[in-house]
Amino acid sequence: MILLELFLSFMKIGFFSFGGLTMIPVINDEVLVHGWMTAGEVMDIVAVAEMTPGSLGINCATFVGLRTAGIPGALSATLGVMMPSLTLCMAAAHFIMKLKDSPVLESAMSGVRPVSMGMLLAVAVTLSQSTFWAEGAAMSLAGVRWNLVLIAAACGVLLFKFKLSIPKTILLAAVLGLLAG
Repeated sequence: MILLELFLSFMKIGFFSFGGLTMIPVINDEVLVHGWMTAGEVMDIVAVAEMTPGSLGINCATFVGLRTAGIPGALSATLGVMMPSLTLCMAAAHFIMKLKDSPVLESAMSGVRPVSMGMLLAVAVTLSQSTFWAEGAAMSLAGVRWNLVLIAAACGVLLFKFKLSIPKTILLAAVLGLLAG
């Protein structure tokens, strides 16, 4: 019964919150109403979920489920919080496959592709600015953090030319970053 309660509670959280920090009050209310944890424990779990990689909602669901009902609870709560996204993605995939030969869908996708590429480029430029230029420095060659540029270039070459795996590339970048100061 507890597994079903975890699943339904976190499915409700997934449907009625918008992700990220907006999930915290909903998670807090739901966990407290069921008496699964105290308010302090919920805040501890939220803090740990914020520090660990991944989505806040999925991390919180996993931690609450694990604490409440062990590994089956973690799986149940995590699947529950993911259910809205999975449902929408499966519905979208169904309609895209059904309409794949539609000229209207093809026209829409031909507009979405360049917009997506532009958004990725904008993120790359923004992250590059905050990564490769010293904070508060003018956008000039004098403000460039050359050690980070060289690390990024070396990792890019290893990743694309020599097909080094992504986890190994991330580890290498971290070690080089620590060594470069």
